[in-house]
Amino acid sequence: PPQPPAAPLSSPPPSPWSVEDILTEEDEQDRPPPQKLKLLGESEELRGLLLNPHLRQLLLTVDQAEDKSSLMKKYMQEPLFVEFADCCLRIVEPPEKENVLPE
Repeated sequence: PPQPPAAPLSSPPPSPWSVEDILTEEDEQDRPPPQKLKLLGESEELRGLLLNPHLRQLLLTVDQAEDKSSLMKKYMQEPLFVEFADCCLRIVEPPEKENVLPE
């Protein structure tokens, strides 16, 4: 007997906001490409930082905040948050090697 067609995969529920909602055209040039963002999920160093419950709470607070910009300015004074941000930046924008002699 013929098989019934497979049910279409349901899409995830819509997010309350998207990156496009918070990025202006000027900010778009600072947006890393998807391949670079994928590296964040593969970083053991970043995973280790995310095990910290205090950092996780800070990130949840930012995610749920109405005024993300002012909260980010405040949290950039928190050493743990700065360590997280620096780790993310090192992954998506590795520092260029300086003073390297050509082989």
